[in-house]
Amino acid sequence: MSAQVILIAAFAGAVLSYLLGLFSARGRGLFPIAVSALLLCLVAGLYGQSGEQVYYRDFLGLDLVLRTDALAWLFAVTVALVGCLSVVFSFHYVRGKEKANFYYFALLLVNAAMLGIVFSGDLLSFFIFWEVMSWGAYLLISYNKGRALYAGLKFIVMSIVGSCAMLVGLLSLYAAHDTLVISRLAEGIGSSSPGLLLGVLIAFGIGFGIKSAMVPLHTWLPDAHSEAPSPFSAVLSGVLIKMGVYGFVLVMYALVGLKLLLGVRGAWVSFNSVLCWLGAVTILVPTFIAVLQTDAKRLLAWSSVGQIGYIILGIGFATSLGLTGALFHTINHAVFKALLFLAVGAVEYRTGGVRDLNELGGLIQRMPVTFACALVGGLGLIGVPLSSGFVSKWLIYKTLIAEGRPFLALAALVGTWGAILYVYKLLHNMFLGQLPQKYAELDAAPFSMRLPLTVCALFIILFGILPGIPLKAIGSIVESVGLAPVSATLAGFGPEVGPLNMLNICAAAVVAVVVIALLLRAAAAPRRVAQDDSYAAGAYVPAGKYHHTVRFYDPLERMTARHLRDRVDEFYTWGAGRAQGVFDGLRRIYTGDVRNYVMYIVGLLAFLVFVQMVWRVW
Repeated sequence: MSAQVILIAAFAGAVLSYLLGLFSARGRGLFPIAVSALLLCLVAGLYGQSGEQVYYRDFLGLDLVLRTDALAWLFAVTVALVGCLSVVFSFHYVRGKEKANFYYFALLLVNAAMLGIVFSGDLLSFFIFWEVMSWGAYLLISYNKGRALYAGLKFIVMSIVGSCAMLVGLLSLYAAHDTLVISRLAEGIGSSSPGLLLGVLIAFGIGFGIKSAMVPLHTWLPDAHSEAPSPFSAVLSGVLIKMGVYGFVLVMYALVGLKLLLGVRGAWVSFNSVLCWLGAVTILVPTFIAVLQTDAKRLLAWSSVGQIGYIILGIGFATSLGLTGALFHTINHAVFKALLFLAVGAVEYRTGGVRDLNELGGLIQRMPVTFACALVGGLGLIGVPLSSGFVSKWLIYKTLIAEGRPFLALAALVGTWGAILYVYKLLHNMFLGQLPQKYAELDAAPFSMRLPLTVCALFIILFGILPGIPLKAIGSIVESVGLAPVSATLAGFGPEVGPLNMLNICAAAVVAVVVIALLLRAAAAPRRVAQDDSYAAGAYVPAGKYHHTVRFYDPLERMTARHLRDRVDEFYTWGAGRAQGVFDGLRRIYTGDVRNYVMYIVGLLAFLVFVQMVWRVW
């Protein structure tokens, strides 16, 4: 099976899904599921294959190429998996909503474009698919109208800025090497000047930094994730922002190459060092902004920005451990963040659109599967042992310590502490505490929603206990870019990296759980009390106040809120306002009165005559 066949099936599936939905409401939901499941199987079948294929010759004088290798496969299978799960989740989520045909078309189109990006063997194809992805995402972000239109506009404006920067890098490479095929560029890029390499890395870095929501290019993400439909929020956070990560790895390691990359420096610092420090800032500030959020999706959106910082840190060090940890955390973040967004979407679906954490609580009684899966996702995000997030963060921490970067290690550690705070807030305020009376008869999420949640949770546990499964594929990528792959076993690492055996940790955890269960069984039997029979700090909690911890972080917010404002977004907004004022002034020039235009011409001629006279005097 070739990448070309997969892309034809992906784009054709998007179009056919729209056409079928015009005639069959049932087919509108089932056909996209079949298409996405087929794509997942086809992509999985490419494992271990590598090669290039010219799929269009002499397009504007250039060959358009598709390539398959270990890096492309890893990102493609992640895109296909998260895309498939989001489509399955959408079956009930968008049922009965207007423009459901358009929704499925745009969702499948974005997934197809992302597959096109990772399979692109030349930068022109890469750029075309990138634009299709960006405009498709814009349509979905704006799907719910209202505030979503503003979020979509913000996203597409920043995407256009990133695309323009990428276009500068693309044209610079073409002017210097007369080709845009990645393999040919990699062979000849050694002859490029250091200035060109630095310029190309910065130009592409702006485009990839915007899409991956790296600080200070992140400001589109909180609004977009909050306003997009929840199944697409899972795609947006799970895999779309990872296209920026893929771009960084592709350009830095596959195109420029490790040897040249480490030598790229500005006047005082290297490109890698700047990237690492940006990664640290990306971890810290958004993490604590997330703690202060009361909208569940906005909390997860800021969390996504913070978690991207870990990935940027790993990529920036350009070491075997760092790149392995970054790629593993990319997969993990795709899975556990997709799970958490889908879990919030399930709660939103059953509660009639409620996302305010202060209005929820006790839903574990009505939605136990959703809670259990969300708990696994939260533990994976924090990096608790036996979750996949623990292994990837362990590799990144190991890199920071081995490279002697204590301040960056402290930033990563503080980011994890912050993650504990907001994950606790999310899970407790949604699922724990007392159940509001209005949700007493709430139904569990439909099976089409519980299935994707369960699959994601199983992946988090499986890759946490047996990390050698994904690390084998990641090792092939690391080796292909000129680094020695990390020595990994099925259950962990050997003494070369640092002994870690997740099976031993799992066995110890099982023993601990059994002992605790026996102690609880031997204790006094619990008794059920009335919902309003509750006390907090010795004070009676009235029936309506089912959450005595609703304002749990108020003291923290009072201390930090003014320091944790998104000043970057405020600066962008201020700049946009000033620019709008200038443009409004310029528009007044076009009055439609011919006499005014004659005056402009006479004035311009007078100015030119004056300049000429002054020039002669001098």
